[in-house]
Parts: sequence; structure tokens; C-alpha cells
Amino acid sequence: MLILSLGLKPAITKGGHDPDELISYTVTPERVKLFLDVGEKLLFIDLRPVREFEKRRLPGARSIPAAELGKRYADIPKTGRVILYCDCPPKEIDSAYLSLENKGYRNLSVMEEGFSGWVKRKYPVESRWP
Repeated sequence: MLILSLGLKPAITKGGHDPDELISYTVTPERVKLFLDVGEKLLFIDLRPVREFEKRRLPGARSIPAAELGKRYADIPKTGRVILYCDCPPKEIDSAYLSLENKGYRNLSVMEEGFSGWVKRKYPVESRWP
């Protein structure tokens, strides 16, 4: 119940019998924007390719392409709120989440709808050129 009250909810929930299933926790773009508006310190991890990151990204985001994640665990803190996002298939973001969770990360959320959901709402982005 605490998870739901914080705006987090299971993205995938099944009967618990399939060893390959994944339960990840998501947060809506609206909730993420609220966190920013109240001044909460967030670290965004952008899992998209570097070219996409360089064009536009969430404010203060750090680029760690999904393909490099396994080599860059040290670049992600295990404290503070970390929000993962991309514009990738759900299996890819779930895989990234699970990989980090298996390394002991307990401070992660996955932003629903990824970068495109953020942009669709006209929330602030940073770009290569002002």
C-alpha cells in the first residue's frame, strides 16, 4: 500500500509462478514532474542511444545507453531517487531494471511512457543547443 501511495505501482504482475516474469516499479510522468516541482533531487538515467540523448533529454539526465549498462553500474548511485527512462520496448527497460536490482539497487523507478510520454505532456527538456 505504501508503494501505491508514493505513486509507484507494479508494471507487470502475474501469478508469481513463472520464474522468467519480472515485477518492476513504475512512476507516472505526472508524479516525476511533481517531484521536480517540489524540489526533490532526482537522478534521471537515460537509456536511449547517445545521439538521442544529445538532441533532447530530461533535465539533468545522465546518459547510460542500455547496451552499456552492464559496464557502468558504478555511474549509478545506490542512494537517492533514480528514475530510469527510454523509448524502448518494455522488455528492454524491464531488463535494465532487473539488472540493477540484482546488483543491489533499491532506489529505482521506471518512468511510464518513457521520454515520449514526457515530451507529449510538454514537460521541460534540455537540448544540445539552447
